[in-house]
Amino acid sequence: MSKVYDWFEERLEIQAIADDITSKYVPPHVNIFYCLGGITLTCFLVQVATGFAMTFYYRPTVTEAFASVQYIMTEANFGWLIRSVHRWSASMMVLMMILHVFRVYLTGGFKKPRELTWVTGVVLGVLTASFGVTGYSLPWDQIGYWAVKIVTGVPDAIPVIGSSVVELLRGSSSVGQSTLTRFYSLHTFVLPLLTAVFMLMHFSMIRKQGISGPL
Repeated sequence: MSKVYDWFEERLEIQAIADDITSKYVPPHVNIFYCLGGITLTCFLVQVATGFAMTFYYRPTVTEAFASVQYIMTEANFGWLIRSVHRWSASMMVLMMILHVFRVYLTGGFKKPRELTWVTGVVLGVLTASFGVTGYSLPWDQIGYWAVKIVTGVPDAIPVIGSSVVELLRGSSSVGQSTLTRFYSLHTFVLPLLTAVFMLMHFSMIRKQGISGPL
C-alpha cells in the first residue's frame, strides 16, 4: 500500500497539498457567521446532485413537463424526497447568500484588497437569482408559465432593443416551447457552469487573501 502511495506522492505531491489545506491560518475572531459562504456552497452542491437525479425523469416539453414533475413526486422511487430536497435547498441557498452578503458588508470584506472577491460574489448573487427564475418555470404549471411571461416581458420597456431582447429570451414573440427549452438549458447547463467557475474564482481569492477582519 505504501508503494502505491509513494508512486502517487512522487507525481502529485499529495502531502504538500494536504499540508497547504490543513495549515491555513484561521483568525480568532471567526465565528459561525463566517461559515455562511461555505453553507451556500454546500446548498449549491446539493442542488447539483438532486437536479441531476431529476433529469432522468423530467421532460422539457410544454406538453409533458408538468406530467413528468407529477411522476417524479408520485411514482419515481424517492422522487418526492429528491425534489423536496432540491426545492428547500434552493430556498436555503438564497437565504444563506443574503445573510452572507450582509455579513461581508458589515465586516468591510468588500474593501481593498478584496474588491474582486466582492465583485465575483455579486455575480454569484445574480446567478443564484437566475436559478430561481429559470427553475420556477420548469414544472410549466400556471405559476411557472405566468412567472416566465412576466419576467421575460420586463425588457420590453427598454427603448429600441426591448422587443428584440424579449424575443431572444422567449425564443419567439410569445411564451412557448422555445422558451421552456431556453430556460431548461440555462438552468441545467449554462448557469451551473458559470456558477462553478465564479465560485472557484471566489474561493481561490478568499484563500489567497485570507479571511477579512472583524467589525
